[in-house]
Amino acid sequence: MKSLKKKRRIQVLIATAVALILAVGLIGYGFRDGINLYRSPSQMAENPPAVGEVFRLGGLVEDGTLQRGNGETVSFNVTDGGASVPVRFTGVLPDLFAEGQGMIGTGKMEGATFVASEILAKHDENYMPREVIDSLKEQGVYEDPNS
Repeated sequence: MKSLKKKRRIQVLIATAVALILAVGLIGYGFRDGINLYRSPSQMAENPPAVGEVFRLGGLVEDGTLQRGNGETVSFNVTDGGASVPVRFTGVLPDLFAEGQGMIGTGKMEGATFVASEILAKHDENYMPREVIDSLKEQGVYEDPNS
């Protein structure tokens, strides 16, 4: 009888270990394209991204750089006060997207241009993404409107 209990316990431990390994593998597989690191223009100047790396770029849309091309293609520069990165986006921009406002784009570099697949803009006049505020504060550009 003891031998049967011991076998059953070992079987349960092996099944649990296999299930745990499978779960960790599935989580890793799900995250392979889901983790996008945030970078400011200054961070990109210091440490350029790898070829084909998908990441998030954030900052302020530089005044005077917004150009609308053919169809839904738009180009502009994103700055954090220390560096500037040219951006190209094809698609519909958020309603509140404008020059001088905060934005975050997801995409990858093609040459010296960041090609965005998604653009997020502020959702009201007082909001700016935390990552953008932090990078602007590092450059000494951000002024808190509440102070």
